[in-house]
Amino acid sequence: MEADSVKILDGKKFLWDGEIYNYEKDAKEAMSGYEQKGFETRLVEEGNKYLVYTRRVVTEVVIEGQSM
Repeated sequence: MEADSVKILDGKKFLWDGEIYNYEKDAKEAMSGYEQKGFETRLVEEGNKYLVYTRRVVTEVVIEGQSM
């Protein structure tokens, strides 16, 4: 199975986590872990497999050791 590494979902750019999940339960567990780390996630079903796509919005930019 070949998956797109990048998808636009709900008008936002998401990146595939690189895993192909055989079970929805396993994909949802992975999503939960990403969400706990501050990622926004989407679940995509392709055929009988599940793919997890993630994105994180930059909330802080650090330039030369200073927060902006």
